This record gives sequence, structure tokens and C-alpha cells, in this order.
Amino acid sequence: MKRIYNGMPAAELGAEGWRKPWSGGNGGNCFETMKLADGRVAIRQSADPEGPALIYTSSEIAAFIQGAKSGKADFLLT
Repeated sequence: MKRIYNGMPAAELGAEGWRKPWSGGNGGNCFETMKLADGRVAIRQSADPEGPALIYTSSEIAAFIQGAKSGKADFLLT
């Protein structure tokens, strides 16, 4: 199995299993996620599926989602 690392070409993770958690009606420009076998999560830009994948632990994803839900990421919207 290939080493999975942050910034690796997303195409090396394969084409199957990528999901769009939501689409904001922005013409399809959003991100896609893939749950990896070891529990980590890969994220890529849907407009650039061959580009880099960011790899996060499940704890990092949980912290981001919980923080976003509590308003800690609202500054990104202004």
C-alpha cells in the first residue's frame, strides 16, 4: 500500500469513495471528502480532483466540525 500523506495527489487515493458533503449552489465548486481505511479523512477540491489531498485525523475533523457548529469559524464568512 502506498504511503498516504498530507498534500499527496488526490488521484493516488483512487476515484471511488469521494463524496460531496454538501453543495452550496456555487456551480459545483466545492470540496469532496473520503474516509480512509485507517479512519483519517482526505479532502480535495472538486474542481481539481487531480490536485493535492489534505489528510486529517478523525479527531481533527471532529474538532473542526464542532468548532464550526459553535460559531468559531464564522469569521471565515465575512
